[in-house]
Parts: sequence; C-alpha cells; structure tokens
Amino acid sequence: MNTPLIVSASLAALIALGSATAANATDNASNEEDNSPVTQEAPTSPPTAEKRPHTYTHHGITISDPYDWLYDKSYPIVDDEDVLDYVKAENAWFEAQMAPQAELTETLFQEMRARIKEDDSSVPQRMGDYMYWSEFEEGSQYRKHYRRAVGAEDNVEPELILDQNTLADGLEYFRLGALSISKNGRFMAYATDTNGSERYTARIKDLQTGELLADELTNLRGGLTWVANDTAIVYGPSTEEWRTLEAKLHVIGSAQADDVSLYKEDDESFSVGAGLSVQDDYLIIATGDNETSEVRFVSADNPTGELTLVKARQKGVEYSVDIREGEMFVWTNDDHLNFRLAKASLETPGDWATVLAGSDEFYLTGFELFKDFFVTEGRLNGLDQVQIRQYDAPTAISSIEFPEASYDAGLSNNPEYDQTKLRLSYESMITPDTVFDYDVASRSLETLKQQEIPSGYDASLYVTERLEIQARDGTMVPVSVVMRKDRPAGGPLHLYAYGAYGYAVPPGFSTTRLSLVDRGFAYAIAHIRGGDDLGRRWYLQGKMNERTNTFNDFVDVGRGLIEKGYTAEGKVTASGGSAGGELMGAIINEDPAQYGAIVSHVPFVDVLNTMLNDKLPLTPGEWQEWGNPIESKQAFAYILSYSPYDQVSAQDYPPMLVTAGLNDPRVTYWEPAKWVAKLREFKTDDNVLLMKTNMGAGHGGKSGRWNSLYETAEEFAFILWQMGMTEEQEAE
Repeated sequence: MNTPLIVSASLAALIALGSATAANATDNASNEEDNSPVTQEAPTSPPTAEKRPHTYTHHGITISDPYDWLYDKSYPIVDDEDVLDYVKAENAWFEAQMAPQAELTETLFQEMRARIKEDDSSVPQRMGDYMYWSEFEEGSQYRKHYRRAVGAEDNVEPELILDQNTLADGLEYFRLGALSISKNGRFMAYATDTNGSERYTARIKDLQTGELLADELTNLRGGLTWVANDTAIVYGPSTEEWRTLEAKLHVIGSAQADDVSLYKEDDESFSVGAGLSVQDDYLIIATGDNETSEVRFVSADNPTGELTLVKARQKGVEYSVDIREGEMFVWTNDDHLNFRLAKASLETPGDWATVLAGSDEFYLTGFELFKDFFVTEGRLNGLDQVQIRQYDAPTAISSIEFPEASYDAGLSNNPEYDQTKLRLSYESMITPDTVFDYDVASRSLETLKQQEIPSGYDASLYVTERLEIQARDGTMVPVSVVMRKDRPAGGPLHLYAYGAYGYAVPPGFSTTRLSLVDRGFAYAIAHIRGGDDLGRRWYLQGKMNERTNTFNDFVDVGRGLIEKGYTAEGKVTASGGSAGGELMGAIINEDPAQYGAIVSHVPFVDVLNTMLNDKLPLTPGEWQEWGNPIESKQAFAYILSYSPYDQVSAQDYPPMLVTAGLNDPRVTYWEPAKWVAKLREFKTDDNVLLMKTNMGAGHGGKSGRWNSLYETAEEFAFILWQMGMTEEQEAE
C-alpha cells in the first residue's frame, strides 16, 4: 500500500534539496543483510509451508486461512523462529534457482552500471544566499550535498554540508529522508532511516560552525519545517501504529519530551503534514485521507498561536492552499472532479471565489505561486502541461511547448519566490532526463543538463508510440510503448502498470529498461484506470467498487497488443510493485496463459485480511481507497471476489518472482509469504516460483544506487531466463 499525504501545494518547494535526493530516496538495505538459508547446502526442492487450521467469520461468511501463522503477531518485531525459518528457506530456494543465472545477472548489472555516470552531479539551484547541489563520486553508493555562496567564483572551494556515504558507513541499510535548510542558511535539519521501517531520526547541524547539535528527534515521519525565525522545527511524530496524527514544534536546544503539540488529529484514518507558504510567512498544517482534507494556518513567526481553520472537512472534498501577499489560493475538487483554483481573504478563508473553473478537458493537478506570476500544472488528453499565468489575467495562458508528442514534464525545484526563470524537468521514453530553465519573459527554454550515458546511447535507434487499446467495457486505455526500430514484430513485450491512488505512471526514460529493449523486447506502460492519467474520473473508476476495472484494463491491454501484432500469447512479461503487485496477483488469476513471466514486488495481495486488521499501520487510512470490510458486507464480498491471495485456485500459473521486505511497514512481509505458500499448494504447473525477502530492508528493496541496480539486474535475468533468452538457451 502507499498512502499519499494530503498537504498544501506550497510544500513542493519546501525541501530545498529534494530533487537531489529523489533518485536515491526509495532504495533500502545492503548486500550485507542476512539472507542466509536454513542449511548450508543448496536445497533441491522448493519449501512447503505448513498448513495450520485458522478460520475467521465476518458478516456470516467464514474464511479458512491456514497460512495465517506466517503473520508474526509480535510485528513489527519478527522473531517467530518458524516464520523466520520459512522465509529463509524461500531465500535459499531463490539463491539456488538463480545461481545458474549469476553470470547473466552480473552481465546485466555491469551494462546497467556502464550507462550511469558515476561522478554525476545535480544542477545547482539558488535558495537564499547560496547555490545548492549534490554529487555522486565515482564508485560511491550515496550522494554528497554541497553549497557555495551566490556570486562566488567557481574556483572557490564548495562547502560540503552532508555526506550520505559517511552516514551510511557500516550500516546494512540507509535512507535519507527530509533535508531542510533554515531560511537564514545557518542550520540544516535532516532525517535518516537505518532499518527500512520508515521511522526516522532527525538531527540538526550548525553549518556556520560545522557542529552537530545535541538535538535528536526520534520516531518521526514527514518533513522538517523551519519556523520562529529559524529557532524551531515543525515535524510529524509517528504513532506506534506508524501513523502521523500530530504536528509538533521542537525548539533548538530543548529536549524532545518538551516539544509542543500544534495540532493533533482525532481521526486515525487521516495523516497530518506541515509546510510553509510561498513567502515563508505562514505555517500551513494539513490533515486528510485519500479523499478528504482540512487545512489550518498560523503565523510562522508565532507557530504556537491560534490556528485558523480554512474550511471544515467535508467527505469527498479535497483542497490545499498557499498564501501570497496576504491572499489565499485554494486548489479544490469541491465543484468539479478535475479541480478548480480559487482564492479567498485570510479573514474569511472558507469563502472561495473561482479563479480558474474546473474543466472536463483540462485536469488541474496543482499550482505554484511566484512574485510576478503563477504556474498551473495538469494534463490535457493525458499529456503534461505547464502553464504560466498572470495574477491580473489568470485565464490567459502561456503554455510551455515541449518537443515530443509523448513525454513527462513538470516544474522541478524552484525555492525562490522572486524568480524570472523556472527550473523544469523533462524526459520521454527515448529522451534522457533533461533539466531546463524556462525564461518567463522571453518564453525560451535553455537546456542546462541532459542525463549522460557513458556507454553510449543513440536515440535514433528507438521509436516510441502512444496508442489506445479498447477494454472489455468499451473504454479506450492509453498505452506508451518504446522499442528498437529494427525489432521484429511479434517479439517479447514487457508490460508495466501501477493503477492505484491516482498515480499516473509517466512515460519517462530508463537506462535499465534498455537491457530488455536492446534484446528485442518492446516495453509498454499501460495507463490503466486507478491512476489519474486521464483525469480524476479515471482514478475514481479504478477504486472502491470499481476496482476490478484496473485489472481488466491491464489484461485487455495485453490482449490488445497481442491482437495488434506487437507480441504473442506467452511472450508478454509483466511487473508491478505494491498496489501494482496486487495487480500482478489479480491478472494471473484471471488470465495466466497470457504471460511468460511475472515479477511482483512487495505485492499487496492479502487485501481482505489487511483491510480487516485495523491495528496495521495504514489500514484505517486505506478504507477510502478499497472499502471497509469490517463495517460493510458488500465491501467484504467485493474485496473477497478479487483479493489475489483469496482467489488463488488450482490452475497453471506463469513463472513468477516475488519480493518482500521484512521491515516493510507498507506491505507487510507476510502478504507475499502467504501468497507464495498458497500458490505452491494450488498451482498445477511446474513453472518456477521464487520469493526473495530482504531481511534488513523495507518497501523499496536495497539501498544505495549499486545495490538497488543489482536487484534490477536479478529481475531482468529472471525474465530473460524464463523467456528462453539467455545465451545458453539460445545456443541450444
């Protein structure tokens, strides 16, 4: 599962170095974790999980779940020896089966690594009196973060403000979370996770003296926001159930036990976040779930003052706010699914007057305010739009034109209020990641940097297409495809999707993907319902009681690509993670013959049991996405009808690789473990079924750019092996 946090639109600019850490932000764990098998000898057969009688009854329906014991009831501590023995036995089987593919995995890893510029750096961006950027050194796993005073000569030695490699030294797992520089540039607050549980510890560094202050904030989630003239930080502590229900204020030099609660949420299905308005003069505290939000604000100089409520929560109404020159701007879906932009006075913040009306054609996804203009972002016919608008004539649009018919583009890091140029990011399925500056006055794009591929890349060898495939209910589903121009028709095709939470998978560039494409694969992204690729309605048509549209879309896209001659039955491989892993579980129950191999990462497959367990970290906040089977018999029956774990049956299944993280708080390890155990019991084929559990990691797999890359190489080696495309298989 992946719960989005409802926060204000201005939060995009709050973490000044966010873009520098984004590429590394979802990696977890190292090669030193304990994946050791139960015995030293390689197993000769897959493990078989014991069946232990267990039933439960809701709404008069009794369910048998003999693998419930794999859920260690002491979680998040996992110390049940039977559970650990089974997980380790699956790891041993994975290692034994993948051992013959070690050379292929290493080959893939080395070619993927050769496409990455090892000594790479981000484009410097101004924030206050300094230019900030980050760098990878050759061979390093993590970034170093630097700054240099504005106007200083390039030969002036930059200031190293944070070295992730030093912080990660000796650790099995390391992840940098929030990184926030105080407005005066003196202090840096940063948060780290060292076990994959996503419970962070924050520290504060005095950049003037280089001293690490004694302050230590433990067990927190979310951002770090400087307030009270850079003397205090607002943060979100985690509850025991891994929920963020509070915004707290920490004054530098004080004990965490003395921190003041600024806002506390009573509804455990909501999450709380905080950030500053665009001119840093107001602290904005937002709370919400997947469909409802509520916002309050207070002077950033007096954060313990009385909070002003913008508008009371109304189920199904989302909104976020920013404040400029004493006027509030509001992004909301209160009268149109695709959102409108409104504004209000600070004296009557709930009285919203429309600035830009909602549109059936244009899906407004957000806005950013600047001194002399504002920017709206959204999608038109599924394609990203970045629009410059004037405050005195907001309906007049100056849209930034991009050079390709299908692409991924948007605002990047723009922390300064008074900016004449906008930092943009751009890529397509054949164009590497590109950083632009857009001059607002001249309406011209300047290329600052394009991703380098040291081993070489010739875009002219590839072609990308955007087509539509008709789903069974007549809906036309967009599909983005990339392949080599010399690829024979009907070859293998890899199909990817996510399909949940309104997340639109962008048609972006990938260096790792080339390892499949250069071996004759077409690579396709199915923009299925459940994402918001074609607007808010597209998302709503894939959630709650329409969830199965997501699965049907994916199956039908694959079938449509077969019918159009892009590939053939049995030559489609597919992958997805988290809610996309749930998708993998559903499609193999429905149409297993279509697929030659499936990779399901940290799959959310035990949907019914998880939605029935309100003690799990994310469950209460997820009921708005999936339904509440505790209260609703209809929701219980509907989830049961598609939950991949519950719908495993006696049939042939395609070859599968399943991954898990023992410390994963989003999709708990026992979901994939139970699913694989049940698949082993029921499947009627001899196809390979493997499960790899990272014993010291969480939701995103291993940490560090090379460790993470090696796992991708393992995934692709598995796919090529199952498709008969290894060198040994082709020689035969």
